[in-house]
Amino acid sequence: MKRILVIDDDIIVNDMIVQLLTEAGYEAEGALDGSRGLKLLDAKPFDLIVTDIVMPEKEGLETILAIRKQSKTLPIIAISGGGKTGPENYLQMAQRFGADYIFQKPFDKDSFLGAVRECLS
Repeated sequence: MKRILVIDDDIIVNDMIVQLLTEAGYEAEGALDGSRGLKLLDAKPFDLIVTDIVMPEKEGLETILAIRKQSKTLPIIAISGGGKTGPENYLQMAQRFGADYIFQKPFDKDSFLGAVRECLS
C-alpha cells in the first residue's frame, strides 16, 4: 500500500485530506508543520508528500527545499489557501522549488486524487 504524508497546520484540513486519501485506498499520515513532517519522513518511508505552504515552524517552501535536498524524485503536491500575496504566488514558487503538482484551496477532490494517482504510478 502506498504511504502518503500530509503536512498542513490546519488540523481540520489535515484530517480531511488524510481521510480522503485513506478512503481512496492509501495509507496516509498527518503532520501539523514542516518540522514535524520532516521528522516523520526521516523516521519512515513515504511514497508521496502533500504539503501546505503557509504554516508556522517550517513553512511549505522550506519543507519542499529540504525534501528536494534528500530526494530529487519523491513526488510532492503543494497546496495553499494563500496568504498576504495570494496562493498563486506561493504555488508558483512551490513549483519552481520542486513540487510536481500544485492546488489552490479549496481544491476539487477528483482532480487532486488524479494527481495523487499520477504521482504514484
